[in-house]
Amino acid sequence: MNNYLVKPDIERYCSDMTSEEPELLKELIETTNREMDYPIKLSGKQVGRTLKLLTAISQARTVLEIGMFTGYSALSMAEGLPEDGKVVCCESNPRAIEFAKRFFDRSPHGKKIEVHFGQALNTIATLKQSFDIVFIDADKRNYFNYLKATLPLVNDGGLIIIDNALWQGQVIDPQDDKDRAIDDMNRFIHESDTLENCFLSVRDGLNVVRKLSSI
Repeated sequence: MNNYLVKPDIERYCSDMTSEEPELLKELIETTNREMDYPIKLSGKQVGRTLKLLTAISQARTVLEIGMFTGYSALSMAEGLPEDGKVVCCESNPRAIEFAKRFFDRSPHGKKIEVHFGQALNTIATLKQSFDIVFIDADKRNYFNYLKATLPLVNDGGLIIIDNALWQGQVIDPQDDKDRAIDDMNRFIHESDTLENCFLSVRDGLNVVRKLSSI
């Protein structure tokens, strides 16, 4: 499946005109493409730089990531955190965790990352702390469940950032459980009185949501 909804030349131009990511992240992308199944799961440069920028300008200190894969987005957000910041990652693929930790160990920001192995909804149920940012990029059938489970953990004024929110355009005419779960989530966000959002057509859709008040 093509992960882009705009013309490739426009996508390339936008990428070229975006600030460069660290060399280690470029190597992570190359190694993921070479060694891992389904490398399309990578967030990629534009999403990664957006995450880093939002983390920095929001002055976040704590981040929860649902779906870490090989660690590109985790390292991107860790880069935007202060030295005592933390990214808590949920990941169910042990091979992906082993891969990611190789790069965390080589990054000056890797010490900010804490990985929890297991099903994300189970991990979320055990978390006691609150978060300034939640990033959702895991199995699509559970997208709405992830949103509902993490909203109580998000600080007022905090962000929920959801990748693949356009789901290859399938949300326009949902046909299966994945399509419907993402569409239901997007509609819930749009209709909520306690959330505000900007739905960006970056790559496969990035829904940037701000929590206005306690839920």
